[in-house]
Amino acid sequence: MGASEIIRWSLDFIESTLKAEISPRELAERAGYSLRQFGGLFLRATGLPPKSYIVKRRLYHAIIEISAGRTAADVAAEYGFGSYAGFYKAFVRGYGCSPRRFLALYGKVAPKEEDKMEKKALSEAELRAALASWGLAQDLPIREVMVMGGTKAAGDVWAIGKEYILKAGDRERLQRGLFIANALKAHGFLAVIPIKTSDGAEMTEGKPAFTLTRKLKGMPLSPAKRLGTGREGYGEEYGRGLAKLHLALAAIEEEIQPMEEDLAKQLTGWALPALRLQNEQWKMGLNDGFFEGFAAEIGESLPALPKQLIHRDPNPGNLLFEKGKLSGFIDFELSVRGIRLWDPCYCATGILSEAESLPEAERGWIELLRGILHGYDEINPLTAAEKRSVFPVLCSIQAICISYFESREEFRELAKKSREMLRFIVGVEEKIRQIPS
Repeated sequence: MGASEIIRWSLDFIESTLKAEISPRELAERAGYSLRQFGGLFLRATGLPPKSYIVKRRLYHAIIEISAGRTAADVAAEYGFGSYAGFYKAFVRGYGCSPRRFLALYGKVAPKEEDKMEKKALSEAELRAALASWGLAQDLPIREVMVMGGTKAAGDVWAIGKEYILKAGDRERLQRGLFIANALKAHGFLAVIPIKTSDGAEMTEGKPAFTLTRKLKGMPLSPAKRLGTGREGYGEEYGRGLAKLHLALAAIEEEIQPMEEDLAKQLTGWALPALRLQNEQWKMGLNDGFFEGFAAEIGESLPALPKQLIHRDPNPGNLLFEKGKLSGFIDFELSVRGIRLWDPCYCATGILSEAESLPEAERGWIELLRGILHGYDEINPLTAAEKRSVFPVLCSIQAICISYFESREEFRELAKKSREMLRFIVGVEEKIRQIPS
């Protein structure tokens, strides 16, 4: 079995044996790996060691059964916690509060189909069947593309040999990215262009659909370089690149006719209410003054912020560098018409997410953020309203990330990191507000 199939089998096996004795060593032996090899493979695919993942899934299923009316002590024993006290301690570590408090905040917990998303990894046989649409050699190596500093596999993107990138997904979403890439190339901008299948199509039929492209020149900057000694200079390069991208995207917006994102509706409709609950659940320390002040400021700021077609997902892995210069952008599937300040701010938070220690990264990140904003302003001047709104937009991004990630079982670790980032950003508010002046 290939790596993806090993992980898929392991997750299925774990899910079917949560109430039985199961150990990482048993999983490794069944998969035909050493404990160390299997542990590394599992960690890269899920973001957690096997033992931690098993505990996470047991806690999740246990709270579902408790919320349905079963006795907590009985459920705790069935899921292998030994006693309710053991379950209680593990739950507080995993969810930030007691089971009783969790249910008081969220009510009855129902299982979600998307919580099993990790189990849907495509097999190597399925990927090679898709590659046959392009007539590629069947012995080309297939490698998962890694994100978040190499700790979590991007389940829908694979490197094929040294030259190609294969991507799977929803047809409409993939088509949006291809349309933007083709339009950018027509306007002289470097972009990833799809290779047509043997039938002359830009993507395969069926679900999921697949696209194949050649790799662009360049690589994402390493986390060490982003926040290293040349951080402000790299920040300016990020900013200038995003500004040039926005000028190109603005020129093609009319022909793209992108979907418009309602950030205010996202924030007031679900992100901020969900953040309030998490603030209490995880004892984040954000007081009512923060929520009231943030809601008032973002409500006043948003109508004045320029909107256009934006990348929407300019995390550092989607921005490529060559010889110290930004050489290209990838992954336009999430592009929408939104506030243009989102992209430089999202780029900055994406870099912050890969810092090992947020307190230690403070000075470097502030300087990098300054570089991004100054670089952008140099090419595509920021308005006075944008310069005033950097802090609330950064908070908006984190509120949405926190709320979305926490709602998906497989992204809970990212939600934890995003909560830490929001607390950090709030703690350096004054330094952020001083940057654009």
